Amino acid sequence: MNTVKTVRELRAAVARARSEGKRIGLVPTMGNLHSGHAALVTKAAQRADFVVATIFVNPMQFGPNEDLATYPRTLAADQERLLEAGCHLLFTPNVEEMYPHGMADQTVVSVPVISEGLCGASRPGHFDGVSTVVSKLFNMVQPDLAVFGEKDFQQLAVIRALVRDLNMPIQIIGEPTVRAEDGLALSSRNGYLNEEQRATAPVLYKVIQQIGAAVDNGDKNFVTLLDAGKRQLEAAGLRPDYLEIREATSLKPATEQDSDLVILAAAFLGKTRLIDNLHLNREQH
Repeated sequence: MNTVKTVRELRAAVARARSEGKRIGLVPTMGNLHSGHAALVTKAAQRADFVVATIFVNPMQFGPNEDLATYPRTLAADQERLLEAGCHLLFTPNVEEMYPHGMADQTVVSVPVISEGLCGASRPGHFDGVSTVVSKLFNMVQPDLAVFGEKDFQQLAVIRALVRDLNMPIQIIGEPTVRAEDGLALSSRNGYLNEEQRATAPVLYKVIQQIGAAVDNGDKNFVTLLDAGKRQLEAAGLRPDYLEIREATSLKPATEQDSDLVILAAAFLGKTRLIDNLHLNREQH
C-alpha cells in the first residue's frame, strides 16, 4: 500500500490503476480507524480492483466548540489496519493541500432539505463541510464506487443526494453499522468515554431497538414511543440531542402511512456525543 500526500501524486497513482483497466473504489475517513472502517475497505475491495482510502480531519465540518484540535490522529496504526483490509493507496493530505486558498474563499457544496434537522440542526454547517470535502475527494479520485457507513445515516443520505443531483457517475454503497458485543456502534469518539460511561453507552441502541420492536408490532403512536425513549435515556444518564422516526429516503418526519422508516438518535454522555440508528422496513413484516 502506498501513502501519498498530494493531489498530484494521488491522481497519478489512480491514473496508473485506471490505465490497467482497474475499477476504482474510494473510502473517505478521518482516521483513528476501527473495525467499522475496516469493513468499509473490505467492502470496497470486494467491489473494486483498486481501493483508495483517505484520511483527512476536515476542519470545515467541525463547529467552533467541537473536538477538531483533540480528534485522535493515529496514522501508523491506521496504515496497518488499512493494509490488512485490502487498501492499495492511502491519501493523507494536510489542510493546505485540501484548501490551498483557505476555507473562507472555498466554494461550498450545500445539499438542501435532507441535511436540515437531526445532526444538521445540532451542528450548523456540518453537512456543508461534509458535502464539500466529499465532492473534492470525488473529483480528485473520480472513483467508480465509494463506500460509507450506515451509522452516519443522515450523512449517507446527504451524499446519495449529492451524487444524484450533480450527476456524478459514482455508485454509493452503504455498509451496515459494526457494533461491539454489547451493541454499541463503533465510533472513533468512543475513546473519549471513561469506563463508567462506556458501560452506560449501549443504552442508546437498546432504546432504539425497543422503539423499533414496538413499531414492528404495529404501534403507530410515534410521539408516545419517542417520549418514553427520551425518558429512558435520561434515566440512564444520557442527555438526548434528538430521538426521531423519519421516512428513510427523504428523512422527512414519518407518518403512519410510511413503511420504510429509520429511527435516529443522538445523545450526550458526559461531553461525548453518540449517534446511532435503526432502519425498519415495515413492508418486510
